[in-house]
Amino acid sequence: MNLTLKPLALSLLSAGLVLSSGVGAFELPWSKNKDKPAVTAPVAVQAPAAPLPPGVVPNYRAIVQQYGPAVVGVTVEGTRRTGAGDDDGSAVPDPLQRFFRGLPGWRGMPDAQQPFRGQGSGFIVSDDGLILTNAHVVRDAKEVTVRLADRREYAAKVLGSDARTDIAVLRISAKGLPAVRLGDPKSLMVGDHVLAIGAPYGLEQTATSGIVSAKGRSLPGDAFVPFIQTDAAVNPGNSGGPLFDAAGNVVGINSQIYSRTGGFQGVSFAIPIDVALKVRDQIVATGKAQHAKLGVSVQDLNQSLAESFGLKRPDGALIAGVEPKSPAAAAGLKSGDVILQIDGDPVIQAGGVSSRIGLSAPGQKVKLKVWRDNAERDIEVTLGTARGETEAAAATSGGEGGAKLGLALRPLTREERQQSQLEQGLLVQGAQGAAARAGLEQGDVVLAINGKPVNSVDDIKRVIDAKPKNVALLIWRNGDRLFVPVPLG
Repeated sequence: MNLTLKPLALSLLSAGLVLSSGVGAFELPWSKNKDKPAVTAPVAVQAPAAPLPPGVVPNYRAIVQQYGPAVVGVTVEGTRRTGAGDDDGSAVPDPLQRFFRGLPGWRGMPDAQQPFRGQGSGFIVSDDGLILTNAHVVRDAKEVTVRLADRREYAAKVLGSDARTDIAVLRISAKGLPAVRLGDPKSLMVGDHVLAIGAPYGLEQTATSGIVSAKGRSLPGDAFVPFIQTDAAVNPGNSGGPLFDAAGNVVGINSQIYSRTGGFQGVSFAIPIDVALKVRDQIVATGKAQHAKLGVSVQDLNQSLAESFGLKRPDGALIAGVEPKSPAAAAGLKSGDVILQIDGDPVIQAGGVSSRIGLSAPGQKVKLKVWRDNAERDIEVTLGTARGETEAAAATSGGEGGAKLGLALRPLTREERQQSQLEQGLLVQGAQGAAARAGLEQGDVVLAINGKPVNSVDDIKRVIDAKPKNVALLIWRNGDRLFVPVPLG
């Protein structure tokens, strides 16, 4: 049986409380403080404590007593499409879907909006109510409630979230709150002690310990984040909770586990806190996070590949493809180049390129050392802007009465293109208005509009801006292609 990557948020549907790991139900009797919080800038945080000398046993009791009060529970309520069930286990799959999925002709049960309640964790990073958690904890949430360690509760405002790094920033209207002390993940070494605090299965203020098992892990679908791997026990409900080092500094945010059961099986992953702080600063300043784009697909080298390219060691990232009209193409990068360094820092594996570029600022210039034709050469690239995880394609034309399509779309990931065997298209993440009335559904892939291939939201906007009375969308659904007429007049 294959191991499955599981987010750690705990989701509860209106028909009963269902845990993402399939464990039994329990009640969450949390009330809400409806006061609306004001948005202010974060205050300075405490300077990190020096790492403990090797061999010194950490004082976990002191860490929990001092910083446990800054760890919070996060409860969310909203509605979510159900039917097929979410991959993260946050929705309950229909029994027929589980049984018949994959059989020829099976199209699944129709999606429906169903109320849900979910729970995760978070931690206070400034005493005026700024809180970090995971983006998947607050996904689709209409109401977010934060419960402090002293059982006070506040309605929280989501200042913004970034699905690419799985970071969300909340604000509650309170002053003088306990806050954590932030550390430097770069000081962590494999074998160092770590401590996690959160609310696994709703059990608040639960502390578990372990060691750093590995650093810089690149996981499927999370290429931007160089995860910290640990063996500290975390489970559904731990999502968004802090990972402390032995000196009591927060060095990560617990996010995912590999599991056959949905529960902890010895491997968990945390987002480095320096990644989270970059996203936090952007969200507080602008309400969203932006990421840079190079425009290449890369893969790891093995010894055979390295030798075929004239390299002595399988270090670096092999460029498998270059996106046309991308920053990489403009700089002259080619398929078959091997990226050895970025701004002087060595690249050991392909994941290092994705995280380094993705966490850079659009417009930033980076110097690459690449291997081509058995020689090193330096190439400078001005990075572009990566498309957001969700791009609003409820495209409108100027003026009153402009046509509106009513779709929320995003580009297909590389894994989705491989699974669906589609070279291009935009995944429907939500449909309303004209598109919903025409029968478009979440999970459809828009391939063309009025016979013109769709590679980006701009392709759709150009057609909609001409104010047509009708458009014909070619979509892919469950392996079939079909045209869907959408009246816009």
